[in-house]
Amino acid sequence: MKPELAFWLENAVWPALLVDGAGAICRANAAAVKLFGPALEGDLPSLKAIWSEQNSTTAEQFIAYWEKAPIPGVGLKFRAKGGASVSRFTCVCSCSVAGKKYFVFQWPPEGPPSLAEAKPAASESAAHKQKLDCALQLARTVALDFNNALTSILGHTSLLLSQIEPNHPWRGSLIEVEKSAAKAAEIASDLGAFSRQDKEARPQAVGNLNLLLQRTVEVFRQNGGAEQPEWRLQLERKLFGAKFDEAKMQQAFMRVIENAVQSLNGSGRVTVQTRNLDLTELTQDRNVRLAPGAYVCVEVNDTGCGIALDVQPRIFEPFFTTKGGAHRGLGLAWVYGIVTNHGGGVAVSSTPGVGTSVRVYLPAEKRIAKDTTLVARDLGGHQTILMVDDEDLLLTMGQTILMAYGYRVLTANSGQKALELLSRTDSAVDLVITDLVMPAMSGRELIEHIHEVSPALRVLSTSGYIWPAGHEDSSTYLQKPFTAQDLLFKVKQALGEV
Repeated sequence: MKPELAFWLENAVWPALLVDGAGAICRANAAAVKLFGPALEGDLPSLKAIWSEQNSTTAEQFIAYWEKAPIPGVGLKFRAKGGASVSRFTCVCSCSVAGKKYFVFQWPPEGPPSLAEAKPAASESAAHKQKLDCALQLARTVALDFNNALTSILGHTSLLLSQIEPNHPWRGSLIEVEKSAAKAAEIASDLGAFSRQDKEARPQAVGNLNLLLQRTVEVFRQNGGAEQPEWRLQLERKLFGAKFDEAKMQQAFMRVIENAVQSLNGSGRVTVQTRNLDLTELTQDRNVRLAPGAYVCVEVNDTGCGIALDVQPRIFEPFFTTKGGAHRGLGLAWVYGIVTNHGGGVAVSSTPGVGTSVRVYLPAEKRIAKDTTLVARDLGGHQTILMVDDEDLLLTMGQTILMAYGYRVLTANSGQKALELLSRTDSAVDLVITDLVMPAMSGRELIEHIHEVSPALRVLSTSGYIWPAGHEDSSTYLQKPFTAQDLLFKVKQALGEV
């Protein structure tokens, strides 16, 4: 098994094993090594080496059954060192990583077994909780690795698309790669959200929704192919500022605009409009009740086929879709969840055969949002940037993008190496970009060390996870996966140039 795939039960006090689909033991924690001894020695010891003949199936048969239909809670017997038989081991969960199947075998976590015999099993509720914890940790691990791979794919692809000519013969293929990676990023985001046990609490900076909408529409313009709809952007020039998570809100608007484009069937018009609202009394728009106060309204109108009257009451239901079996039915339900988590609301009105209007309301501040529109030529710089990540793929990707736009780039694959580079007098680093989840020294620990030594040094943190409470504003945080343009824009923000 690849060494970078971490085993989250490494430090558990009870024995636990990670086994692949061929029956090889890829990971064994210290408690398991103590219990089974020499049977776990070697590069990839086999589950058969500790499998007891008292089980009703062979190790291979059990794994084959689990792949078809998981059977949690079935007690298993293994042979400990010295030949004693220990029972009540169970296979608690399984997952696929990079196309390979893995299984977790463990003793119930109330304590390790003695060689004499097993202790009583944990209560049913405790066993269920342990299985859920395992599943959540597996989801977090997969989401993290998946996001790292997608970040490299999106970064390189978006860089190439920004450099090649519009009529280049490879442009179409690159666009399809970017689309596929973006779709995979949605799945990774859903998986990451599922694995979280606490609500997102990162404070959000006041931003300009016009800029986010311009970037979102530009994605559709660049990747839409020959049959482009007629686009109309009617953006309020003095738009109120609103607090929002850029990555989340872009996902929401991407899904709204994607629905609008699909409804046109190749021809028609999509209008994206923003406007300020300053309400002095309670206001109702369809299902949305707006208390008195300031709001930004984003309205997306299309001249497409509209929504059937009998369907309209169900459009926000999870897993409901009219698009066929290939769709998960999470589009508008996901939009609704994102917007309401921002304290806003979503209203939809539609006339079959005429078109649809989707209105997103977000609470706002009655001050004009800063206009920081950047074109490609403005994204370059000359500063020195230190990029820190334990994934070499991401270091190569970041270095390639930043150097293409004029930056001097240093790289470090650990927090300790980053500190060594910063201690050199010839480094003269202007910005540190660091991943938050790294072995040995985490990104958070690295940032603390940097602030102790160089309080004025600017830091941009990145992660595939949602940053917890207590983090500074979003201008110093970049969510994985990201494109080349996302990285370059955030660098400008972090350097205080926009």
